[in-house]
Amino acid sequence: MTGTAPAPFTADDYRTRMDRAARQAAGAGLAGLLVAPGPDLVWLTGYTPTAATERLTLLVLAPGREPVLVVPTLEAPDAERAPGAPAITLRDWTDGRDPYALTAALLDTDGLPPGPPGAPGALLGISDNAWAMHLLGLQKALPGTSYASLTEALPMLRAVKDTAELELMAAAGAAADTAFEEIRKVPFAGRRETDVAADLAALLRRTGHSQVDFTIVASGPNGANPHHENGDRVIERGDMVVLDFGGLKDGYGSDTSRTVHVGEPTDEERRVHDLVREAQEAGFRAVRPGAACQDVDRAARAVITDAGYGEYFIHRTGHGIGVTTHEPPYMIEGEEQPLVPGMCFSVEPGVYLPGRFGVRIEDIVTVTEDGGRRLNNTVREMVTVD
Repeated sequence: MTGTAPAPFTADDYRTRMDRAARQAAGAGLAGLLVAPGPDLVWLTGYTPTAATERLTLLVLAPGREPVLVVPTLEAPDAERAPGAPAITLRDWTDGRDPYALTAALLDTDGLPPGPPGAPGALLGISDNAWAMHLLGLQKALPGTSYASLTEALPMLRAVKDTAELELMAAAGAAADTAFEEIRKVPFAGRRETDVAADLAALLRRTGHSQVDFTIVASGPNGANPHHENGDRVIERGDMVVLDFGGLKDGYGSDTSRTVHVGEPTDEERRVHDLVREAQEAGFRAVRPGAACQDVDRAARAVITDAGYGEYFIHRTGHGIGVTTHEPPYMIEGEEQPLVPGMCFSVEPGVYLPGRFGVRIEDIVTVTEDGGRRLNNTVREMVTVD
């Protein structure tokens, strides 16, 4: 797949993100943020260590202070080349020194605001994928502090995408759409699920994906398992086949599902597929600024429940997506987070009939100023394959 390479994010882009994160942290009552290697660090700085090891790497963000990246000396040259490095002060440490003491000195807990009532000392946010040994080391170096995961404390940190991010999300969605159009042309009948999944992964890479996160090919009764692991089952004529696939293109995620049929479907199969398509459309129509995340789930679920299949819709209606393929917000009952323009998430209702077949239809949707926009645009009606 050819096309113009997207413009890289600049140091100013990363500086803006770190400033926003520090402000959100202060608004959430956090004295600071501690960000370990992983998607949060990539989004905030553009830096990915060559390998996550027992040596501490940690971005320290505190309101009113310059961002500091604590990094092992032997990895400092790589960190200095990160696109966000000009917006960060590097503090390297060598083997034999205590990186936790170095981090503690940067935070100066005596000057940090106290945590909420009932919390011991200052409350710090820490990225979910920080190693336990690093958290324990920080607790020892910063006695009296308490910690909250970033997903819990700042669930919307990465949720609202800017214009450049939305362009990347749209490009990833379009690439996944191209992969679906191509996979429709390959033989299904007589081949194993793993064979079709390998074709699908190759198509994602051909359309520009640098990372393939999943290529679910769930045929016949396997389609009743939403997270089916591809196996050696040979796909047969008469099978319904759920295709769910995605990954990262230029650092941003794709994720789409379509359900195809090998040969002509039965009346029941077509009826269930039409029901899921109607539910997916209802979920999409519920997307608008100010609506709660749970409203999307309610709209899609009501269609399936009213048709008598409610017990067979066994998962949430959607999940956020960005620099990872699953992240907040979640379209699920009880999630009252209001939708905001720039949020991106899936709308993916399904019906799963144990021992028989399943149907799922999924698009990534972004919230606009007056509604929603689909980032996947392949046909949602029943598609037959050979």
